[in-house]
Order: sequence, then structure tokens, then C-alpha cells
Amino acid sequence: MTDIVVDRRDGVARVVLNRPDALNALTLDMCLALHAWLGEWQHDPSVDAVQVRGQGSRAFCAGGDIRRLYEERSGDYPRQFYRAEYRLNARLHRFSKPYIAFLDGIVMGGGVGVSVHGSHRIATEHTLFAMPETGIGLFPDVGGSYFLSRCPGALGMYLGLTGARLAAADALYCGIAQFVAPSQSWAALSGTASVSRIAQPAAPAQLARHRALIDRCFDKDSVEAILAALEAEQDRFASEALVALDAKSPTSLKITHRQIRLGCDLDFDSCMRMEWRMVNRVIAGHDFYEGTRAAIIDKDRKPRWQPARLEEVTEAEVARYFAPLPGDELRFDWEQ
Repeated sequence: MTDIVVDRRDGVARVVLNRPDALNALTLDMCLALHAWLGEWQHDPSVDAVQVRGQGSRAFCAGGDIRRLYEERSGDYPRQFYRAEYRLNARLHRFSKPYIAFLDGIVMGGGVGVSVHGSHRIATEHTLFAMPETGIGLFPDVGGSYFLSRCPGALGMYLGLTGARLAAADALYCGIAQFVAPSQSWAALSGTASVSRIAQPAAPAQLARHRALIDRCFDKDSVEAILAALEAEQDRFASEALVALDAKSPTSLKITHRQIRLGCDLDFDSCMRMEWRMVNRVIAGHDFYEGTRAAIIDKDRKPRWQPARLEEVTEAEVARYFAPLPGDELRFDWEQ
């Protein structure tokens, strides 16, 4: 396993996601390896804390390797990947020792899943956070049901639907990060005691200026109601949000809205089981591969969504994504 490099010293397991040419995107083998290590370190008295960062200067982790998911869409790899990734997310959420994620560079999708559920998240001047899944026909998974639904106000719904990109100050404001520190301070990290020493005050959050608008527009019972509220604002920020939403998969918008609303009342494991049901339907469908084609493969940025309009996505179709998977529900090591 060269895609993840582990170094243990002074009671700290230091993990480096080591695929810089792919922006440290996660593969099945990486998810399985990190899951196994966390299980081992949880019970190893010689490990006091875990630190994780991405190799190179561009990304902590840009997400799952969706190019490979696209290329292997006819086989079982996508299901294997998501099963392993979601089990890893749940393992991290239960990990009781300090887990310090150094969010230097791009942090998207699967990269959020291997960071936001840990105990300590440090943003830097290079942090670029987003959950952009609705733009590729997916939904904000890796525990998005849980952490987005628990962001202040309607910020989580805004982030999940629009895929908005956040710098360090806004990541802190939304609760994605807990600390801000210079990118070069990684070398000074040696467990939780050093986190407060490297932390610096954050700049003012840009989203704070738009918080009232976000809360009143995105706290609605449907995507259509959100769009109507934004249209009524006559505001530049609202207009930009409308443009962003217009580019997303209509199906993804509707299932994401329901996912985040349901996540408010679910524990973490239940959120992951829900997302497993959802992703099984997504990878058996059209929009995810079409969105990946348009964004990653052909890069024409012109996805042909099916259905193409919100009004064509029925409530029955949305409900289908959340239906049980008889005999194939997601299970965790701690379940009997």
C-alpha cells in the first residue's frame, strides 16, 4: 500500500494520503487499509493520536476516484468502493482517540468523509472545501446526511444543494473546521497538545453576511420552494445560488433535500445505512455516470440529465432511493 503512507512515532500515527497526481483521491484499497488501521489503533495503547494529511500542496483529498468508478461501472467495483468508504466513515465517527485532519488544499467529497468526522479539523490558507456531488448526479454522501443537517441554521442545505466552495474562515463558520493554522505548521504537529499552539484567529466569514438570506430561503419543504424563495429575493447572492442550482441534476437536488431533512433525526450509523441505500440506486442509474462524463471524462460541462427538469422527478421516484435493500443493508463490525 503506497497510496497511503503511515509513520508511527512518539505515540502518534501519521497518515499521508499519497496520490498527489490524482489530488489524493480515494480508492477501494485506500478505504480498506485506513479502516483496518483505525480498528487496530483504537485498541493499541501505544497509539495516542492519529494525524492525517494529503501529499503535495494541492489537495488534502479531492474525494473518491470517480474516474475509476466511471471506468469500472459495468462491474461490482462501485458497490465495493462505496461499501468500504461508508464503513470507514462510520469507523472514524466512532474512533475515540484524537484524530487530527490537516485540511491543506482541496477537501471535497470523500476527503470530507475522512476528516470531518474526526475530533480535530485544521484548515489552512489553502483550504477549499465543497460537497459538489449534486453537480455530478450524486448526493452529498460520506456522512453528509449527518454533518450537513447539523450545520448552523440552513447552511448545510445550502452547501449540499449548491456545492458552494468555502475557504478556511467559512469552513470554520459552518463547523466543518475547528481551527485555522498556516500550511507550513504541519511539521509542528505532534498530537493534540500542539493544535492550540499552531492555531491562529480566522478571518471574517463571508457567509455570515448572507446567513439570514440562506436561513430563510433554504429552510423550505421542497427544492421548488427554495427556488421560489431565492427568486423572490432580488439579491445577487440569491441569483448566484439560482445559477448554481440550475446546473445540478434535478434528481440529485430532490434526493439531497430529502436526505438532509431526514438526517436531522438519525444517528450516524442510520445516516450511513440511508446513504448506502441511496448510492445503490445512484450507481445503477444514469445521472451519476453522465455527470462524471461531463465533468471528468469529456469535460464538456454539458450533462444531459434524465429527467432534465425538477417537475419531472416525482415523489415516488425520490422515495425509491430510500427504500430498503433486502439482504444487502450496510452493516458495521460492531453490530451483532
